[in-house]
Amino acid sequence: MTFGFAPSAATSISASSVSADSANRLARMLEPAEWAAAGIPLLRSPREVVSGLHTRHRPTPETAVVAVLDHEERLTASASFARRSVSADGWEFRNALLAHLRRVIPHDLRRRTPVRTAVLLYCREGDERWTEEDGAWMWGLRDACTLHGLRCGAYITLTRGGWQVLGEGRGGRRPNSISTPAALADTVADHDPFPLRTGGGAAEPLRRTAAR
Repeated sequence: MTFGFAPSAATSISASSVSADSANRLARMLEPAEWAAAGIPLLRSPREVVSGLHTRHRPTPETAVVAVLDHEERLTASASFARRSVSADGWEFRNALLAHLRRVIPHDLRRRTPVRTAVLLYCREGDERWTEEDGAWMWGLRDACTLHGLRCGAYITLTRGGWQVLGEGRGGRRPNSISTPAALADTVADHDPFPLRTGGGAAEPLRRTAAR
């Protein structure tokens, strides 16, 4: 005679839910090859963009900085926020990015073709190699841009080793996650300044950080 215990229905449902949730999260992330094949526009001056965002927002690990650039790659608006999702879920990241974009800049959904580009700088621990967390942020950025009428731009990581534009192979040692941000007084005013909207609601003339 053999004795055993059949799994309860509740246990089976719970296991299925966990499995389905894991599969969904994996579907909501982009591999580096997928990102590279998506036709993401290249930044003309990535160091300048990174330095400017680092100066303005002073990101620490697990801080995301989303920024909107105009057609001349001038910073139009930006916002920073701390990651709150426990798991690396592109859907959660998309919602956070979209919420902050809506706070700092009107959508461009009425335009047939996007004229502004959103880029994302994420400060994290670890090295420059791609992680599933990066993949989830990529998916979230792409989806948030679609829903806000923006063109999806670069995804940049900031670690102790420096910064890197994922999918492009471009990067530098400074700024990094532990370097001291440059002072705004060291920035150079743009030739045609206009108010810059930030996540804190402050407005100031557009300034561009000089490349180091």
